[in-house]
Amino acid sequence: MLNLISDVFVVLVAIEALFIMALEMFGSQTRVAQKAFNASASYLAIPETKASMANQGLYNGFIGVGILAGRFLFPANSVYPVLLLFVGFVVVAAIFGAMTVSKRILLTQGAPAIISLILLLLTH
Repeated sequence: MLNLISDVFVVLVAIEALFIMALEMFGSQTRVAQKAFNASASYLAIPETKASMANQGLYNGFIGVGILAGRFLFPANSVYPVLLLFVGFVVVAAIFGAMTVSKRILLTQGAPAIISLILLLLTH
């Protein structure tokens, strides 16, 4: 049962990373992005901001795909270390984001990843 809960949280972290990717790459001009990133529409419309957001989004996409590939495509003996690596990246990014941008990142992005990391450690 704990393995199933761990899998659910791991997939949740991946989906969240892919959602952030989509928002940063394709939805940076939306009200959702303004609220999520606590940024004004005028700031998000600056070409350099749009390019930077798209670049960040690409990295979030790599994390999401890495987690899903690690969980569902990699050989059984490599699933655990791959998931630790990618989920660990999300934890570190959330901590850094909380320190540099907004404490809210630790709750919204960090909490699911921290729970996933704990569950991974408990199930292995």
